[in-house]
Amino acid sequence: QVHLVESGGGLVQPGGSLRLSCAASGRIFSINVMGWYRQAPGKQRELVAEIDGGGESAYADSVKGRFTISRDNAGTITLQMDSLISEDTAVYYCKARLYSPDEYWGQGTQVTVSS
Repeated sequence: QVHLVESGGGLVQPGGSLRLSCAASGRIFSINVMGWYRQAPGKQRELVAEIDGGGESAYADSVKGRFTISRDNAGTITLQMDSLISEDTAVYYCKARLYSPDEYWGQGTQVTVSS
């Protein structure tokens, strides 16, 4: 079992920055890939960025060059979001995929980009 807790969402003006964190507890040494997904109203949940245990990362085209994902050895990932635009407004979810087929989701944190 893995439990994920996200933090760091909020309201920011266009062009601003936010930093999201996701802390995993439980079987953290069974985690393979951790990532951030987001879901805007009326849209499907989409991958934002993910990172594996070796530090290899991947990003959605829409956030490349603006967002940076990082991971430590204690089961925490962060998403540094810079140059935010209104289209980044969504609920952001943390996900952990284990080496087994199991995967776990956090409860989500709201990010709103608005002037």
